[in-house]
Amino acid sequence: MEKKKKSLGVTVRVASLTAILVASVIVGFNGFRIYLRGMMDHYETYLTSVLNLTMTEIDADDLKVCIETGTKSETFDQTQDFLNRVRETFDIQYIYIVRPLNANDSDNMMNVMAGITKEEIEEDEAFYSVALGETTGTDYSPAVAAKYLEGMETDGITFFRNDTEYGDNYTGQIRICDSAGNPVAMLAADVSIDELYWTVRTYVLTIGAEIILLILIMMMFIYRWLKRRVLEPAGKLVRTTGQFVESSRSTNDPSELVVVDPGIHTGDEMEAMSMALMDMFSDMKRYMSDLVSVTREKERIGAELSVAAAIQSDMLPRIFPPFPNRTEFALYASMNPAKEVGGDFYDFFLVDEDHLALVVADVSGKGVPSALFMVIAKTLIKNRLQMGDSPEEAARMVNNQLCDGNEENMFVTVWMAVLEISTGKGLAVNAGHGHPAIRRKGRAYALDIYEHDIMMAFMEDYPFAQHAFELHPGDSLFVYTDGVPEAVNARGQEFGTNRMLRALNRHREASPEVLLKDVREAIDAFAGDAEQFDDITMLCIQYKGKEMDTDEGMDAAGRR
Repeated sequence: MEKKKKSLGVTVRVASLTAILVASVIVGFNGFRIYLRGMMDHYETYLTSVLNLTMTEIDADDLKVCIETGTKSETFDQTQDFLNRVRETFDIQYIYIVRPLNANDSDNMMNVMAGITKEEIEEDEAFYSVALGETTGTDYSPAVAAKYLEGMETDGITFFRNDTEYGDNYTGQIRICDSAGNPVAMLAADVSIDELYWTVRTYVLTIGAEIILLILIMMMFIYRWLKRRVLEPAGKLVRTTGQFVESSRSTNDPSELVVVDPGIHTGDEMEAMSMALMDMFSDMKRYMSDLVSVTREKERIGAELSVAAAIQSDMLPRIFPPFPNRTEFALYASMNPAKEVGGDFYDFFLVDEDHLALVVADVSGKGVPSALFMVIAKTLIKNRLQMGDSPEEAARMVNNQLCDGNEENMFVTVWMAVLEISTGKGLAVNAGHGHPAIRRKGRAYALDIYEHDIMMAFMEDYPFAQHAFELHPGDSLFVYTDGVPEAVNARGQEFGTNRMLRALNRHREASPEVLLKDVREAIDAFAGDAEQFDDITMLCIQYKGKEMDTDEGMDAAGRR
């Protein structure tokens, strides 16, 4: 059933009445806010004087000892007497010293001392006084306890509203620091503001009623003017707009949209609005035509990106275990792009039966350009290593090929190695890449730090050097791109290599697949809802080894 529509006249009357009520509320609220702010400023000045005076009588070093030992000193008792005098003399609700502990639901504060009046002492001193070191149970809500904890980290006096079961108070607090500048406890004083709110509310209601009465009288005259100058021209605009909308629903061709001039000639803003509406309808027709074209193009690009992402994913080895018949090592790798396609890549393949090539790389930039450069770099590196080049020779040749015609000045950081499976000996080139992490049998993962070369495609004919390493049975090697240590959380903090090593060492004896899963889970937990801004690529090999059955090996240059 179609909903019955209201006329603009009724809407204007209702809106005018609503506006009056809202205006009254706003005026009353502003009066309340201004008056309350003035009183709050007065209270803050008053509380500042009380707190500053009291701070002159507190020996923070002695108080710290009393809190830590739970034993009152002579100076402690003197401070207690002074707080009692302050409470008796000044117009405040409470004055006390507490030590915030946490922001939990209970036992989040520790009592130190509180000022009490002579009347309270005579009535029941034990009831009104507090015990040194006693926790407060559920007296403080987590939100209020958090305010005190925040004060422990803040210089100067801070203020906040404290709505308790005993009334509505305004609290001023200042931290007490020992001679070394370390916070010991919080000195706080409360004043009651219940009576203030009652007075201001009465003022606001009175003024608001007078404003409403005055505006209701004016509304009668305003409505007549609105009908002639606004409501009737608006009706014409509604009819014109309705025709445009109806035509837009009956056709998918923007050129068939109906635009009819409403014929408004009032000589004021309504006429200008009518002309602007006609221009807007014409612009909308053009925009909708452009939007149809852009949407089709976007769908085409999206489909192509999906295909590109699938092609890139297919280029990386994804079947694990990759060499089921080889028991000398276990290997696992992963790549998670920050965009549809990425610039990171990993690769591993058997050069021959006794030599395994490992590659992890990171192309500068992101998106499609990096993905294209990644395809070229991966292909060139694999071709050179499969031809039998040492890592040093492959790096030099691929670098020169990438420099040729590199007008966009892109580059790629690369860690590549060739491992002799039978002996665990290997040669690696690190072209501007992060330090790999290595774990010796029975020990924890640690960074394998040595001097790096520059990244590839940065300088032609650069003399890359290779680094010899050796894996023994039970050792593992972990290589990654900078998307791992440089992952950030919502506060802009980086994940870092220390957290990475902790994640690796959580189950350091586990398989490479489990290790990579641990690191990824640690990154996700650290980053939270923060968007991934860089590709995350990891590779881990666990060397198990076997007895040598050939004297062939790798010479010093890495040739076989």
